[in-house]
Amino acid sequence: MAKKQKTKQELRQENVAEQLSRTEQFYENNKKLIWGVVIGVLVIWLAALAYNRYIYQPKCAEAAEQTFPAENSFQAGEYELALNGDGNVLGFSQIIDEYGNKAGKAVYLYAGICQLRLGNYQDAIDYLVKYKGKEPILKARALACQGDAYVGLENYDKAISCFKKAVAVSDNAFAATYLFKEGLAHKALGNYAAALKCFKSIKNDYPQSIEAYDIDRYIAEVEASE
Repeated sequence: MAKKQKTKQELRQENVAEQLSRTEQFYENNKKLIWGVVIGVLVIWLAALAYNRYIYQPKCAEAAEQTFPAENSFQAGEYELALNGDGNVLGFSQIIDEYGNKAGKAVYLYAGICQLRLGNYQDAIDYLVKYKGKEPILKARALACQGDAYVGLENYDKAISCFKKAVAVSDNAFAATYLFKEGLAHKALGNYAAALKCFKSIKNDYPQSIEAYDIDRYIAEVEASE
């Protein structure tokens, strides 16, 4: 009598059984390695969780608390005190040295503006380029402050680049301020056509801005210089 042919269901069951057997054999041969990897991953995950909860988060809270006196000094226009502290409270420079950005990204912006106000232009740039905030107004402010610092260093080409970026980021009333600064930097280099373009953009695109009130005078000066 002919041998009964196996059904598709039986063949599938045999394949599954064979695969399970291979899996079990692989596990038996490698179970020490497998459990070692699992335990290693678990240890790393628990260590990261513990670090975040018991070290990183408390440090962030401590850093934020330390910034309050410096921020108050900054708001009062006491830039030296805000930057360097007074021995009793920390300034932004010490907060950055001790905590990095755990106090928040804005500490680099604060420190950079302090250095700018104190006339330390390269130090200002060094802080400002480390500010990585995404909020458009503050991002534009950081770029414009870099431009101001480059103007202080009489590096007008780099200043213009920073002001252009600030204008592109800040599509609001502040853009007129940055356009005006860019125009003045072009004017300082004798690029009167570029300066005129900036000043006319203020007149046409931002007629309600403070810069627009007296912009005709700057337009006339540049046109007379061409």
